[in-house]
Amino acid sequence: MDAEKIAEELRSETMKWLERIKDRIKNVKPVNQKGEEFLRNIRAYISDSEYFLEKEDLVRSFECVVWAWAWLEIGLNIRILIEN
Repeated sequence: MDAEKIAEELRSETMKWLERIKDRIKNVKPVNQKGEEFLRNIRAYISDSEYFLEKEDLVRSFECVVWAWAWLEIGLNIRILIEN
């Protein structure tokens, strides 16, 4: 696999997961202040991912979207975030 194909695949996966998390957090609410902090961090990672994607820094962009998902899943798991 050549570098261009790898880059396009990474860009495509990043964009797919970015769209999914942006859609999913529309239905997520914090239950307390810690939940608000988690949601703020999730949004920051989403924003960072979009920034790095725009700069063609695909690895950092993908890392940020992965972190956003991690924070979301942890917040839901420890019940400081809830989904409607």
